[in-house]
Amino acid sequence: MRWGLIGASSIAANHMIGAIRGAGGEIASVHSSSPARAETYAAEQGIPFGTSDLDALLAQDDLDAVYISTTNEKHFAQAMAAIAAGKHVLCEKPLAMTVADAVTMVRAAEAAGLVFGTNHHLRNAGSHIAIRDAVRAGRIGDVLSVRVFHAVYLPPFLQGWRIDNPAAGGGVIPDIVVHDADTVRFHLGEDPVDVVAIDGASGMGQGVEDSCMSVWSMPSGAMVMAHESFTHAYAESGFELHGTKGSIVARNVMTQRPVGQITIKTEAGTETLPFADHNLYIRSLDQFHAAIKGDGRPSADGIDGIKSLAVAAAVAKAAKTGQRTGVDYGGV
Repeated sequence: MRWGLIGASSIAANHMIGAIRGAGGEIASVHSSSPARAETYAAEQGIPFGTSDLDALLAQDDLDAVYISTTNEKHFAQAMAAIAAGKHVLCEKPLAMTVADAVTMVRAAEAAGLVFGTNHHLRNAGSHIAIRDAVRAGRIGDVLSVRVFHAVYLPPFLQGWRIDNPAAGGGVIPDIVVHDADTVRFHLGEDPVDVVAIDGASGMGQGVEDSCMSVWSMPSGAMVMAHESFTHAYAESGFELHGTKGSIVARNVMTQRPVGQITIKTEAGTETLPFADHNLYIRSLDQFHAAIKGDGRPSADGIDGIKSLAVAAAVAKAAKTGQRTGVDYGGV
């Protein structure tokens, strides 16, 4: 499987390049809007071809797929160009700046017979797979509530446009709420109906929100409370599910690494829930490669990407208006 990178990004350098190669893929090219950046990045990462010409990258006949990790406002046009060129697409979240654009991207890939995936890493973690399996097995009964703690400190090398550029899709809602929306959907197997929310800029955000709290209602009647932030340097992340027969409490699992601790408490007592420690991104790439070969689907497909974006969009609207807001999934 030969890949082109659209975006000479830190996430590609720190996670995805190794994962693509670890899953048996080969990286043939990288695109950056800066010719110098493309050339330097290609040399540093051992990639044969670096270019600032997207058409030149997409014109490579032996290129099978692209991974898009540019700023959010560029995803739509770049994904549509890749689909028109017949390339499978794995795109960073959020898929686009609007739900309508995300739907257009995903439907275009479907019409072209191409695989489209969203790079939601958390559902690939051994910790979250173990939690989902315990919920599905009925170990905590019917889920009554979920609490998501994803207030972290955004490191300086990632701040940039995320904290000061709304036109590029900056802010904690498009950056982290989308991940939590996908993770809740992964565990509960249902989609939020409506949300209430507040957001704020507590010092890091300049023109965008750097913190957000929201509550979501689910079709089953379960309630979800979510807290996301860029500014919490000393907080632990966490994911809790509380049901009629027990509770699952996970700490430090909202991360790119296979770490954390999970306990499950039922009438029988409290026990540790074990989980696998595989690389999250290699698992994602393994499933994406298999989907291209006709075996299964990506761990998070385009519909998952649309729905996580739709929840984030509803949270943003609810925070702005102060009103309970229904989630519009764009007809999917």
